[in-house]
Amino acid sequence: MVPERAREPIAAETVLGVDARNPAAEAVAFAFDTARRWGVRLRAVHSWQLPAEAAEFHFGIPEDDRAIWEDREVHLLSGALRPWREKYPEVDVLEDVRLLSPVQALVRQSANAGLLVVGRSAGATSSAVAHGLVARSRCPVAVVPS
Repeated sequence: MVPERAREPIAAETVLGVDARNPAAEAVAFAFDTARRWGVRLRAVHSWQLPAEAAEFHFGIPEDDRAIWEDREVHLLSGALRPWREKYPEVDVLEDVRLLSPVQALVRQSANAGLLVVGRSAGATSSAVAHGLVARSRCPVAVVPS
């Protein structure tokens, strides 16, 4: 889908929204293949939220704890992308872990993207993310069914 406000694609990069805990293989394959064919970098964006245990900190979250939680997310994303990096060694991949909602994280990246790729399963959450992106993205959005 191409939002009305999308500008001419500069194809500086393809952006993939990926849930590192449950990556949508079809969307990941589509994004890697698109980046390979276009000869652009693939930015894989994984968003995360603070764990429930963060609520215990009434006066702010210690930086060490936040760093530990973020490191876990970075390792999850790296692990999820490892087989795809091996399959597509010619694709330059930038792993991007954001403490934001999926829609916020991906809309921010859409400003510099030629294409934004997300998966869509039968779940309500993935549908809400896809709808939010189509409504707010600044580049074309590929919603790849799983």
